[in-house]
Amino acid sequence: MSQVKINGQVTIVTNPSQTILDAMETNGLEAEYHCRDGHCGACRCKLISGETETVGFAMAYTQPDEILPCISKAKTDIEIDKVQYSLKQRRA
Repeated sequence: MSQVKINGQVTIVTNPSQTILDAMETNGLEAEYHCRDGHCGACRCKLISGETETVGFAMAYTQPDEILPCISKAKTDIEIDKVQYSLKQRRA
């Protein structure tokens, strides 16, 4: 299990089999994305610290300090920034 600190505000836990995007959704966050397979780049964010593993092939352009949460898994505790997300609406 790894901790993911998002935008310096929220910390979630992810397991080794989850992508960071999946972990965000499991923890009640709705992250911006369009494709879930590294093609569009809508989920692109900055990796501040820690190590990730890319699963699949990123077609979207990223800078050396950026990751795509839809195809990235946390190998260690990580901190990411510039993540576009909202809290999921709870339903009765």
